Amino acid sequence: MLFLLSFLAHSGEAAIPCTTVDANAAACLGFATGKAAKPSSAFCDGLQQLAQTVKSVEDKKAICRCLKVGAKSLGIQDRFLSRIPRACNIKVGFPVSVNTNCEMIH
Repeated sequence: MLFLLSFLAHSGEAAIPCTTVDANAAACLGFATGKAAKPSSAFCDGLQQLAQTVKSVEDKKAICRCLKVGAKSLGIQDRFLSRIPRACNIKVGFPVSVNTNCEMIH
């Protein structure tokens, strides 16, 4: 899910805390685990809210790290995760995957 937001960063210093990421990404769990046919509007709205908080590359990396930790413990499936950009009408410019290397985001 963070992977969806990395395209929105600007230069800066602050990093976004996992509590903020978790709160905005929680509505995606059903879709990302294959239990829902499409992401909810609440999830897509949460992505937009999270995107508005991104101010730096470090923010993008922080979001990525938070989501990767959650993805492993929550059973998120890559085949559903990769569909989120299209389903929420968001362009990211790179593959959305649980295997994304957060440190390579720029």
